[in-house]
Amino acid sequence: MADIAKDSAPSTPRTIFLKDYQPPVYLIEAVELRFELDPERTRVRSKLLVRHNRLQAASGQPLILDGKQLELVSVRIDGVHLEPHQYQLDPEQLVLPPLPDGTTVEIETRIAPAHNTALEGLYVSGDMYCTQCEAEGFRRITFFPDRPDVMARYTTTLVADKNTCPVLLSNGNPVAEGELADGRHWATWQDPFPKPSYLFALVAGNLYCQQDRFTTRSGRDVTLKIYVEPENSAKCEHALRSLKQAMEWDEQAYGREYDLDIFMIVAVDDFNMGAMENKGLNIFNSACVLASPDSATDADYYNIQSIIGHEYFHNWSGNRVTCRDWFQLSLKEGFTVFRDQEFSADLNSRSVKRIADVNVLRAHQFAQDASPMAHPVRPDSYMEISNFYTVTVYNKGAEVVRMLHRLLGAAGFRQGCDLYFARHDGQAVTTDDFVAAMEAANGVDLDQFRRWYSQAGTPVIKATSTYDAQRQQLLLTLEQSCPPTPGQATKLPFHIPVDVALLDEAGNPMPLTLEGDTAGASANKMLALRQERQEFRFSGISQRPVVSLLRGFSAPVKLDIQRDVRELAFLFAHDPDPFNRWDAGQTLALQTLLELIAAPGAGTGVGLDPAFVDAFQTTLEHPQLDPALIAQALTLPSESYIADHCEVVDVEAIHAAREFVRGELARRLQPSLSAIYHRYDRQEPYCFTATAMARRSLKNLCLGYLAESDAQLGRELCLRQLASANNMTDSLAALSILADHPWAQRETELRRFYERWHHDPQVVDKWFSIQASSCLPDTLERVEALLRHAAFRLTNPNKVRALIGRFSMGNPIRFHSADGAGYRFLADRVLELDAINPQIAARLVSALSRWRRFDPARQALMRQELERIAAQAKLSRDVFEIVSKSLDA
Repeated sequence: MADIAKDSAPSTPRTIFLKDYQPPVYLIEAVELRFELDPERTRVRSKLLVRHNRLQAASGQPLILDGKQLELVSVRIDGVHLEPHQYQLDPEQLVLPPLPDGTTVEIETRIAPAHNTALEGLYVSGDMYCTQCEAEGFRRITFFPDRPDVMARYTTTLVADKNTCPVLLSNGNPVAEGELADGRHWATWQDPFPKPSYLFALVAGNLYCQQDRFTTRSGRDVTLKIYVEPENSAKCEHALRSLKQAMEWDEQAYGREYDLDIFMIVAVDDFNMGAMENKGLNIFNSACVLASPDSATDADYYNIQSIIGHEYFHNWSGNRVTCRDWFQLSLKEGFTVFRDQEFSADLNSRSVKRIADVNVLRAHQFAQDASPMAHPVRPDSYMEISNFYTVTVYNKGAEVVRMLHRLLGAAGFRQGCDLYFARHDGQAVTTDDFVAAMEAANGVDLDQFRRWYSQAGTPVIKATSTYDAQRQQLLLTLEQSCPPTPGQATKLPFHIPVDVALLDEAGNPMPLTLEGDTAGASANKMLALRQERQEFRFSGISQRPVVSLLRGFSAPVKLDIQRDVRELAFLFAHDPDPFNRWDAGQTLALQTLLELIAAPGAGTGVGLDPAFVDAFQTTLEHPQLDPALIAQALTLPSESYIADHCEVVDVEAIHAAREFVRGELARRLQPSLSAIYHRYDRQEPYCFTATAMARRSLKNLCLGYLAESDAQLGRELCLRQLASANNMTDSLAALSILADHPWAQRETELRRFYERWHHDPQVVDKWFSIQASSCLPDTLERVEALLRHAAFRLTNPNKVRALIGRFSMGNPIRFHSADGAGYRFLADRVLELDAINPQIAARLVSALSRWRRFDPARQALMRQELERIAAQAKLSRDVFEIVSKSLDA
């Protein structure tokens, strides 16, 4: 008889602390799984070979197995059936009596994949069965010690109807298959490498397969397969090409070869994340795999290449060496994000990639550091681990790895990586182990550097300089500080690499000789800022230089340095470091915008400084600059980024100031903008290359400005481009501009676009997103209507992100409407979603977490909605953690 635990979750979720970590009492050496797949009643049989952990005393200790929403059918220990009184069962655990070393435990459970809307564990997407087990989804499949430091070898057998599920996939290599008399068939897969349960995967369905081969540098042939639903068979080529590029790059850059006979990717429409690196069987959100020129933008192509690389690179940085506990998540994610960033930079424009990565960091991670959800790269505690798949763990974690690369040099960093993989292959380890490998390989002390993993917040470097013309010396003074964050009122000094150059009047780097440095003169110096205040003296400086600091964004910090418009314009025009050149333009624009915001009647009756306009024109017309870099340079800081630099966020003033500056630049630069637009408006076959992408990005930036300078001209150009475009990049750029203006053709073109693409879910997501992003006054009303559209599903994370997520996190002027309607709308959706998919609900509610940054009226309205959510009788741990921390801040 089945045993079902009653759900009696505690009203206040338990907080889990890093300091309480203990190694597991029991390990699992081998796992045999058998799935008899059925959407309503899937039968799961597990057979576990249990071992005592030599690091822990197992004598007298029970075996605790995690489980959630499982129907327990039976338990056997060494073949002996257990009665209910011989074990303990609650909503989250199955507790078995103490076991001898070498015991075999057999468990049978039943689950209902068709009703699993949380999309964790085994669920149904369309007509396909698939899994998502990171972080704690495996416990929704069977009872198991579902933690990353329990690594086992898995053998998996899948049984399903042959007509509806001709394809049966799992981790590792296929070892056997057959048919049953009742019309079902089966397949067995075996993974020879030990892995934690979060890397388990299965897929079953009627899928098209595109296949290729890759030969490793040692001569092994690897079969590559991408599985998609049959209607998407023409959209696999780019993903397959990206996979082969990633495999080749990892061999060249890190000496890492693939280790199985087969590598598979499956595209799934319903997926909480972007992709998952399950050993040998990567499961991807369809949006991160499928691409064709007419339905995918340049950004889609770029992201697919990057994400394919990211998940493949996890085979070593995450699978072969994994994290000991979830506090160490950045061990695999920060390292692998750094690896995929370098992969993308090598294959495309390095400078543009660096700017894009820093934009993400500044817009999102710096904001998180300043929010109630601020946490270190290696968190100290959590209630729900899904809430810590964050820009801090991923993107700031990548910056920490990048700093190691800068401090040790490329060769030293590679030596450290080689030692790390050699020491820890097949192990679950910590960020300290990663840093220790870097220390041992290079003979350096990185003890202070470890604070980047343990201290939260964004450090601030205040820089001042004094030039002594008589002695031809420049004294550079750097001071570091870090603001308080939840649980960390004070911070110790970080070890910060600061890349510096001194530029002469023509913008050329001057030879630098640093006092006390035996390395000799060079064009730049990597300074090590390790104290609260340090002085650096440079000699042989024959003229007053312009200081270029933090080149290439050498550390994830904020820079406090006083520069006037003239100096910023000089750097914007002449700094040979592409990042710092772009950053000077962004700082110049930000200073201009903040001055407008502070002025009465922001954005009206105030002219722009001619030096500001001239600097933008010089960059726009520069004949040698990469067009993609020009497009980045002429994109004004976002409203959210501007808001982060305001003491109190004035939503209307920020929007008005930014619109005013865009309009003024558009009018004053119209001849140049028009000339460049027509220069790059070419009818040629689509190709995904850095050069072609750069031209399209600058062309479409110019189109956006031209729409602000002359409404009739902009409307005509958009309509012409929309009618003639042979790729989604140009189509979407034109449609986005039309959707953001109250022009008569707006509704007609939006309707036509949907009618053409209603069959393509990824393009429909773009259609939703465009409308949710519009700054027109009727946007919320439109978003509410789109919730009832036939193409929208609240159970599909991509649709939720495209419509609700884009409105609440990408449209500040409409979301932060003074009447609080945007806040009420979001709170309603969060409460609906929390019962369906808590992970997605929690990500949405974070849009309310920084409520204290706004004016008193908006503060009250946002707090009211947070309190309304918190008052719900049954709230998930995911949403409870975000809401409670936001209210307590």
